[in-house]
Parts: sequence; C-alpha cells; structure tokens
Amino acid sequence: MSAREHILSRLKQTQIPSAAPLPDVAAWFEGRQRNENISERKARLKAALEAVHTEIHEVTPANWTATLVELAKQKGIGQVLIGTDTPHGAQLQATDCPDLKLIEYTQPIDTWRDLLFDGVDAALTLAMGAVAETGSLILWPTPSEPRLMSLVPSVHFVLLDVDHIHSDLFSAMKANHWENAMPTNALLICGPSKTADIQQTLAYGAHGPKELVVLLRQSTGDLS
Repeated sequence: MSAREHILSRLKQTQIPSAAPLPDVAAWFEGRQRNENISERKARLKAALEAVHTEIHEVTPANWTATLVELAKQKGIGQVLIGTDTPHGAQLQATDCPDLKLIEYTQPIDTWRDLLFDGVDAALTLAMGAVAETGSLILWPTPSEPRLMSLVPSVHFVLLDVDHIHSDLFSAMKANHWENAMPTNALLICGPSKTADIQQTLAYGAHGPKELVVLLRQSTGDLS
C-alpha cells in the first residue's frame, strides 16, 4: 500500500462526529423575560439613551411634525433630508414650515454628493423599533431611506413609535421576523456619533451625526 492509499484509508475509517445540538435560544430568553409593560420598556430606553447625550421628546401622532419644525428652528436648521414616498415624510411635507426646506432623497448619491455632505443640516428617518435592554434604536435602511441618511447629516431626527419598543434584541428579531428578510444593513444606534483620542477627550460627530434627536411617538390608544 502506497503512502497515498494509506492516508486515504485512514481518512475513510475516521468516524465523523455528529453535530452538536443547537442551543435553544428561545427558551433561554423565555426564562429571562422581564414581563414589562410598554411604559416600563419606554422608561428603560429613555434612561439608556439620555445617558449618552441623546435628546428625547415625547410626541403624539398629531403634534410630532410641529415639534420637529420647532426643534429645527431652535437649532438653526435650514434643511431636513427626508425619504422618498414615505408616510412620515409626506406628513412633514404637509406641515406649515416656510422657514424649513425639505429635501427628498430622490437622486443617486454620485449626482449630489456635495450637497448631501455640505448643504444638508439634518435628516429624518423612521425607526423600525428599539431595544430597551441596550438603549438601541433599530433602523432598517431601504431604497426610500438609505443608510447615508443616518450617517452624514450633523443632526439625526428619528421617529420611533412607543409600541415598537422591545425588551431585548431577541424579542425585536422575533416580532419582526428577521429570519425571513434581513436587509443588507440593519443599524443599531445607541446615541450620537462619538470618539475619544489618546487623552480620553470625548468628541461628538467625528464619524456621523453629532446630535441624535428621538421623537418618541405614543400610539393613539395611549392618549387620554
């Protein structure tokens, strides 16, 4: 028997171990559920986001656009980038805001890169949900609201419905069936962009928006 045949014979005689069983992730999280109501999840999320300099405003379906316009005025914002053909973008366009220019993301980035990077003060995107446990906003980029909207402008307005705050990431993934349609980019945002140098001096806006403003929109059923 040649050396090659000897090696092949040993390989064929090797017992292939059976695959280890997959962990029961659902059972692990089920045993650690907090069983919180919406108000408790909202409180945890707010505390986590505010701890990292996120600005939060509780709004209603009726006044969130007026709140955004007023905040833009206070911050000296002249232009807000909105998505293309989005319901919340249409709501903002229907609001009386003569001093605020709304720019739709309708062109390929190559045709208006200079304006996006140098001429747009802020952007508005809708959050798919949020994770109370980690204080994270879940953004689901689409052709209507590309990822650059949450990365380039200095101020990032995020509209978040209170009903979409989940206790943990697993709950969010399960509720939205992530296993069926994962996007190219699923973003978890935990505050404004920040970095620190070797002397541990913290600076905001180095790699993205220096301000994160969350409009926490309560559901109609919560109004009293």
